[in-house]
Amino acid sequence: MGRLKYSITPEKKEKTARAMGTEHHISPKHALEICNAIRGMRTETAKEYLEEVIALKRPVPFKRHNKKVPHRRGLVGWDAGRYPQKAARAVLSVLVNATSNAEYRGLDPEEMKIAHVSTKQGRTLRGWMPRAMGRATPKDTQTVSIEMILTEVS
Repeated sequence: MGRLKYSITPEKKEKTARAMGTEHHISPKHALEICNAIRGMRTETAKEYLEEVIALKRPVPFKRHNKKVPHRRGLVGWDAGRYPQKAARAVLSVLVNATSNAEYRGLDPEEMKIAHVSTKQGRTLRGWMPRAMGRATPKDTQTVSIEMILTEVS
């Protein structure tokens, strides 16, 4: 796999911290919806939100991939939602990494917000599922790369 690059470059590099998680074995659709939900949040608010999603207490609104997605209680401004725990754990790990990078650079992580978060398609891992009568069906696993940039709120 080649080296991944960030999709944007921040204007004030000394006031930003960034992190990237590569090739997580999660759903690309779930990762996209979580990233859309936490974009623009402060880091502490986003951590609490993701921990509540993992604990099945707060749903993530599914705005794009919402065919046959049921309504969930507690959503404001939207009806359809789910609790994507596995993807929330992956995004939370990238968020923790970004806040650690902010501390390392001498920034206050509580005074930072998520300026940019996005997902990219990773490698597809090929696999086969055995079937009856000696046949096999391809069973591919998708991977997702998550990039996050935090900026200091002034």
